[in-house]
Amino acid sequence: MFSENKKNKMVENTSSQNIIAQGTKIVGDLNSEGDIRIDGAVEGNIKTSGKVVVGKTGFVKGTLQGTDAYFEGKISGKLALSGTLTLKSSAHIEGEVIVGKLSVEPGATFNVTCVMKGTVKEMNNGGKRKSETEKTA
Repeated sequence: MFSENKKNKMVENTSSQNIIAQGTKIVGDLNSEGDIRIDGAVEGNIKTSGKVVVGKTGFVKGTLQGTDAYFEGKISGKLALSGTLTLKSSAHIEGEVIVGKLSVEPGATFNVTCVMKGTVKEMNNGGKRKSETEKTA
């Protein structure tokens, strides 16, 4: 009985990862609470609370919503992330991007309109200038 409880706890703590293999094409929407790795092609909308990894052979055409994404492959469409977008040198991104943070390696193609939500929040001090919010002794 002890091993069953221990086993159940281990299963609960394990995160799930969905893999779309090279040579696979999915047309339609994907919703997941776990991580997604794409080495094939997806035409449609992807929504996840996990991390998305698009391998060198991966291609997404549509909208991708999530926390963090790591691209070696391609996307054409809208990318909305609350966390970090990481682009490797082989990445090719076209469309609209909304991110918290952006990391781009030299050689990556980044042809988008981009909004960085994290930077806007840091710069906005409730509409007050820095001199109005700080006091000197």
